[in-house]
Amino acid sequence: MALFDLLGRRWAMGIVWNLYQGPATFRNLQSACERKSGTISPSILNSRLKDLQEAKLVSRTLSGYELTPLGKELFVLLAPFAPWAQKWSAALGTEETDAIPPDGKGS
Repeated sequence: MALFDLLGRRWAMGIVWNLYQGPATFRNLQSACERKSGTISPSILNSRLKDLQEAKLVSRTLSGYELTPLGKELFVLLAPFAPWAQKWSAALGTEETDAIPPDGKGS
C-alpha cells in the first residue's frame, strides 16, 4: 500500500504526530521532532514535508506547516495505536513517555 510506504519513511509519522498539535514553523517542527525522537536533519525534514504535501496530508500556510483535513483524519485513525505502542516499547525496554492518550487529543 502506498500509504504504508509513505508512513514508513523515516520521520514521516513523527511529523504527522507533531503537527496534530497544531501548525508549526520548519524550525519549531524540527525541534519538536528532536525532543521526542533524536536528531532530524533539515534535508530529511524538508524531504518528508514535501512527500507529505504531495500526498495532501500536510499543507504550508502563513502559520507554517499543518495537517490538512485528510492528515487530521489519518491521525485520528492512527491514535488508537498509541497505548499498544507504549506497551510494546516497554516490552522492548525503550518505553516512550510522550505518547498521545487513547482519545487522540494530546495535551
